Amino acid sequence: MSVELDGLDRRIVNGLQGGFPLSERPYAEAAEAFGIAEDELIARIDRLVETGALSRFAPLFNAERLGGAVCLCGMAVPAARFDAVAEQVNAHSEVAHNYAREHALSMWFVLASERPERIEEVAAAIEAETGLTVYRLPKLDEYYIGLKVEV
Repeated sequence: MSVELDGLDRRIVNGLQGGFPLSERPYAEAAEAFGIAEDELIARIDRLVETGALSRFAPLFNAERLGGAVCLCGMAVPAARFDAVAEQVNAHSEVAHNYAREHALSMWFVLASERPERIEEVAAAIEAETGLTVYRLPKLDEYYIGLKVEV
C-alpha cells in the first residue's frame, strides 16, 4: 500500500529522526518546531503509524546498559511451517523483530530481555514449542552507524 505524505509529514519524519525532546511536554515542544499544535503532531504521527508509512514511533533503548541483554537469533524453518512458527516465536514478548530471509536460516529475530539469563530461557522455550533449533548469535562488538532516511 502506497501512502501519500504531504510536505509537513515529510518535515515531521525527517525532523524527528535521531532526536526527540526530553521535557515535561515533549510533543508540544516538538510541535512548536514545526509550527503546529501538539494535538496535530500526535494525530499525524498516529496516522503515519496506522497507515504503515512508519513501522513504529517509539524510543530505542539499549537493553545492555539497562542491565538486560539482546541476542540475534536464526532458525531454519520449513516454508510450509513458516507462518505458524512465526506466530509461536512472536508470542514471546522478548521478540523485538522477526524477519523472513532467503537463507538456510530462513527466520531471523532479536531477543531483548530485562535479565541476561532470560535470553537462554526464551530461546529454549521457542525450541521446545517449535521443535526447531534456535541459533544464538550474540553481539560481540557494537558499531553506531547513525542511519537517517530522508523522505
